[in-house]
Amino acid sequence: MFTGIVEETGRIKKNDKSAGKLYIEACKVLEGSTIGDSIAVNGVCLTVTSMNGNIFTADVMPETLRRSNLGNLSPGSYVNLERAMAANGRFGGHIVSGHIDGTGSIRELKRENNAVWVTVDCDRKILKYIIEKGSITIDGISLTVAYVDDTCFKVSIIPHTASETTLLKHKPGDIVNLENDVVGKYVEKLLRYRENEKTEKKQSEIDLNFLSQNGFL
Repeated sequence: MFTGIVEETGRIKKNDKSAGKLYIEACKVLEGSTIGDSIAVNGVCLTVTSMNGNIFTADVMPETLRRSNLGNLSPGSYVNLERAMAANGRFGGHIVSGHIDGTGSIRELKRENNAVWVTVDCDRKILKYIIEKGSITIDGISLTVAYVDDTCFKVSIIPHTASETTLLKHKPGDIVNLENDVVGKYVEKLLRYRENEKTEKKQSEIDLNFLSQNGFL
C-alpha cells in the first residue's frame, strides 16, 4: 500500500519493452530497499527485481504497458517514486493501492497566482468515482479534486507539489495514470450486493403456493 506522497523523482535509464524490463535511476527510494520490495512508479506498483548502485530494475508486463503511461517512457523521462508505506510511517496522503484504474489526458495547465490548475480529461468509468474535495491519484501523486464534471476534473497544484513531482512537466495531450479513491469502489460493490440480495429475496418468494393464491394455478 502507498499514500500518494512522492518521495523523489527518478529518471528512466532504459525501457526494454521487448524484455519487459524498466531500468530506473533513483536515490532515496533505494535506501533500505531490497529485492522483492514494492516501489510505485508513476503510481504503478512494481517489484524491484535487481539493484546496481543507484539503478533498480522492475519487470513490467505488456498489460501494464498498455494500460498505463509506462509504455511511453523513454531514457531521460522523469517518474514519481514512492516506497510502500511502512507500518510505523505517517499517512500523509490517502489509501493508494498502486493498481491504476486507467489513464487520462492533460487538457490544460493554467496558472493562478502561486498555484497551477491542471485539467484532466478521462473516461466516465473513472469520473463516476471522483467527487469534489475527494482524493485522486495522478501519476502516483495524492491530490484533492477541486472541480469535476461529466468530461473532466481539475486539481490545483501548490509550489511544493510542483517542485517535488513531475506533474507540471507535462504538457496538453500528455497521458497520466489515474487511480480512484478505493473507498468509493468498495461502497459501490457493497451497494450492488445489497441490490442483488433484494432481487434474490423477491425471486425466492415466488413459489407454487404464491402462484396458486394469486390465480395462476
